[in-house]
Amino acid sequence: MEGPRRSGCPINLTLEVLGDRWSLIVIRDVMFGNRRHYRELLNQSEEGIASNILAARLKHLLKAGLLSKRDDPRHRQKSIYSLTEPAIQLVPLLAHMGAWGVRHTPVTEELAIRARLLEQGGPALWEAFMEELRAVHLGAPTPSRSVLAELQAAFEKAVRHRDHVPGL
Repeated sequence: MEGPRRSGCPINLTLEVLGDRWSLIVIRDVMFGNRRHYRELLNQSEEGIASNILAARLKHLLKAGLLSKRDDPRHRQKSIYSLTEPAIQLVPLLAHMGAWGVRHTPVTEELAIRARLLEQGGPALWEAFMEELRAVHLGAPTPSRSVLAELQAAFEKAVRHRDHVPGL
């Protein structure tokens, strides 16, 4: 991180990197949705991020060292975004934010299920998830457990339940 800082406070410095809404949403989408291309991040965003905002946030996250970018060998004009180790280490922070949001905001069940599972699983689940993210994004050995698959299955089950319950 370069440029003037307001202080050396670790909370302030973290907010200077992550403090805008869209940076954490982009990290969330890469982390939990495995969205690795610009178009996936743009078109599959639940919140509808604008293209200029996405481009600016990707540039910011690359400069901050939270994402890396490489050419997609399957398509000359595409790039693949990956989480870096500092971004992977945000899993506990995102788990706590999700748990707080479940308790204090009007969430939908299908979008809250991952946060609930991460809170229930605690540090052991977070470590397993980070191990998997290291395999996906950093080329580490693939673990036997897929937390991503577990979270996705729970999400899909919640969506099916929502779609079959009258009045929801």
